Parts: sequence; C-alpha cells; structure tokens
Amino acid sequence: MEMINAIGRRKSSVARVYLSKGEGKITVNGKDYKKYFPQTHIQTAIVAPFQTIEAENIYDLSVNVDGGGFKGQAEAIRMAIARALVKLNEDFRKPLKDKKFLTRDAREVERKKYGKPKARKSFQFSKR
Repeated sequence: MEMINAIGRRKSSVARVYLSKGEGKITVNGKDYKKYFPQTHIQTAIVAPFQTIEAENIYDLSVNVDGGGFKGQAEAIRMAIARALVKLNEDFRKPLKDKKFLTRDAREVERKKYGKPKARKSFQFSKR
C-alpha cells in the first residue's frame, strides 16, 4: 500500500495527513499526538474515525497541522483522517458521513467592525 494523503480544515487550521500501513503510530508535527494534544477529549476526537470503522492500530499517520488553536487543529485532523480513509476504501464513507466527520464546519470568526469594540458588541449607550 502506498502513502495516501488528504487535507482537512476547521476555522483557520489546515491539517495535511499522510496515511500508510503500520502499527497505529500517530505523529503530529514531529511529536506523538498524545504529547502534542495532552487533553484526553482532544485525543479521542483524533482517533474517532478509526474507532468508527474499527481499524485501530492498522495505519500509521504523519500529520502536519498549522494555524488556529488546539480544538480547531484537532477537528481539522479528524476531517483529514476521515477523507484519507474514504480514499483508501469507499465503503468507509457511510459510517464516517453518519458521524459528520466528512462535513466541513464552515463557521469562522466574524471580523471586527469599525465604531465597535468587537464584531457586534457596542459601547455603553448613554441617553443623557
């Protein structure tokens, strides 16, 4: 099996995933994913696509992720893993799509407007 690559995006994070046959090693930006993401709920989000299709410890992952915070990066990685698994086997599409791992979450931060302190917040109104 050759190396399969896929891209996932979330907020301002972009994750490039390289999937190959192996023993289940996941490296994110050169570190083990448990060291890169110390929070357990983020770690479970990353391995969720493998648990959905019951393919833990079969594939090695090398991930390059850039931009955003840890939550956005983790969800970008999750999407990229799901896309790579679908490239590998088209039968994985249905269970991954049912869990919404293949859907791009388009919500972005709204830009700040002039005359306001934030995007929508206003300064305190004084009638007199």
